[in-house]
Amino acid sequence: MTTTVTAAAPVAAPPEPTRRRRRTLAPGKRLPASRLVGPLVLLALWAAASAAGRLDPGAIPAPWTVLDTGVHLWTDGTLPTDIVTSLERAGYGFAIGLTAGVTLALASGLTRSGEALIDGTVQLNRAIPTLGLIPLFILWLGIGETFKIAIIAIVVYIPIYLNTHAALSGIDHRFVELAEVQGLSKFRFIREIVIPGALPGFFVGLRLGVTGSWLGLVVLEQINATSGLGYMMFQAQNYGQSDVILVGLLIYGVFGLISDSAVRLIERRVLSWRRTLSS
Repeated sequence: MTTTVTAAAPVAAPPEPTRRRRRTLAPGKRLPASRLVGPLVLLALWAAASAAGRLDPGAIPAPWTVLDTGVHLWTDGTLPTDIVTSLERAGYGFAIGLTAGVTLALASGLTRSGEALIDGTVQLNRAIPTLGLIPLFILWLGIGETFKIAIIAIVVYIPIYLNTHAALSGIDHRFVELAEVQGLSKFRFIREIVIPGALPGFFVGLRLGVTGSWLGLVVLEQINATSGLGYMMFQAQNYGQSDVILVGLLIYGVFGLISDSAVRLIERRVLSWRRTLSS
């Protein structure tokens, strides 16, 4: 009797379950130099409208006209002198405002007595328009450089104080309890808990303060000044030179963008331990 062995047909493996791609809710990867896209688009629209004759050259000159004017002002020595003067005013005022804002925020945020003495006064100062203080400061300090630097310092210190103080006040009290359980000294508590917790708010105030220094400078340099970008723009207004005014505005904008980008870069380096939506 012959036995026939039949090979069993191979059993097909069950299909692998289709992996469902997880949808991410984050904004995505950061694009290189993404903050320049918006200004470049505006510049392109400006150039296109000027080339098509849609803009009045007397009111809004073409970009190439503004560029030629800037080159001419630079070569004759006017623009470098005005830029250096403006940078000095903004730098002195910003340094004073930064020091005052941080010092007052620490004194007010870390002690109840400091908060009672400082916070209400700063809130009152915030409610008063800073540029409305110009006539009074001229009477007190004269019409020279001192009052300009003082006004810039006030414009700078208010947002730095407000955001730093809010960050200090917003530190979770459980961290305070943990520090007490661990027996941390006051100095270590401030260094290891208070300062890291307040840094995000401080950098928000710092960015606002940097922008405020340039905004205040635009107005102040048109009051009894003999040099500076604001003075250059004021003189151009008297002679109807819109191209010179645009040169000054573009320089202010570039300085503001560069300083804000520098603060953001420092913030990312200092707060690299944070995992945020933007990172």
